[in-house]
Amino acid sequence: MRRQYSDEFKNIRTEGIKYAGSKVKIIPYIFQILSELDEIVNVLDGFSGTTRVSQAFGKMGYNTTSNDISVWSEVFGTCYLQSTGSDRYYQEILNHLNGLKGYDGWFTENYGADQADLKKPFQRKNTQKLDAIRDEIDNLNLDWTDKCVLFTSLIYGLDSVDSTLGHYVAYLSDWSPRSYKDLNLKLPGRFELTSENRVVRGDIFDTISKNEFDFVYLDPPYGSNNEKMPPSRVRYASYYHIWTTVILNDKPVLFGKANRREDTRDTVAGSVFEEFRKNENGNFIALEALRKLIMNTRSRYILLSYSSGGRATKQELNDIIAESGKLLKAVEIDYKKNVMGNMRWTNEWINSDGKCHEYLFLMEKY
Repeated sequence: MRRQYSDEFKNIRTEGIKYAGSKVKIIPYIFQILSELDEIVNVLDGFSGTTRVSQAFGKMGYNTTSNDISVWSEVFGTCYLQSTGSDRYYQEILNHLNGLKGYDGWFTENYGADQADLKKPFQRKNTQKLDAIRDEIDNLNLDWTDKCVLFTSLIYGLDSVDSTLGHYVAYLSDWSPRSYKDLNLKLPGRFELTSENRVVRGDIFDTISKNEFDFVYLDPPYGSNNEKMPPSRVRYASYYHIWTTVILNDKPVLFGKANRREDTRDTVAGSVFEEFRKNENGNFIALEALRKLIMNTRSRYILLSYSSGGRATKQELNDIIAESGKLLKAVEIDYKKNVMGNMRWTNEWINSDGKCHEYLFLMEKY
């Protein structure tokens, strides 16, 4: 049976950090496509990131699996898709954390400063509060699900007082206006859970090998099509290394001017979908990974997000899809006009204006 939508799906509210891969604007178009499909119950958000799409799936009542390799994505997903404690319960803990007196600790030593020219992501007063809050969360001996609600609140709070351009591989020379504000934890906007949801931190290939779905949304972290751009410029493990450390509180070995985690070095971190090199057969490794992913995904429908700045050409994407199923719809999203329209296949990509465009490919698998 086809699910009937009102205008509700056009105004779904989700929460997230400043994020280079955010799909907040694309959510209405995903649900516009979903509204045209029959018998969709179990869905997968394969590269969930800040989980905005997963949140939207959950709000609309789908049995949602949120999958990502990052611990901060797992935290967001657990907060929104699995936590069942009352708002009052969490608010009391947040009030306690907000009332703590800050002090100089590991985070202040490495990420806080009084002077802007030291190029740190936070003013010292806020990392002092972070040190106090993060240590206290461990002292409270809460279960993982409850911690995820607090971690989500803490990350949002830090995101609202940072002095960055939205990532953590370089910091501003002057303090941003928001960095002068005081760190304050607010209750995440959770919602009533009406579906059976799962949160998976792991490799997407492992997830698709063990499960079947009615609808799968895939938004891999595509590497740039600029061959001169090193992979470290797009690897999300390095972009958001601070969130990993805030959650784990493991005081890792750091390197570089941005004080990145040692485990985010280019030689040890990254996704095969971000790989810009070619294999021994002359094919882009990232495209071969995408081909394998689509071929092995067990779902009637797959919706693939793609950017015109990625490795693949339209024809290559069409060929990959044709190997495993039938292309039902290919659309280009025009954010300025707030519409999506049919893709014009006569062009390599519709980006003659020099801007990167977003595309959605809906396929039905054989």
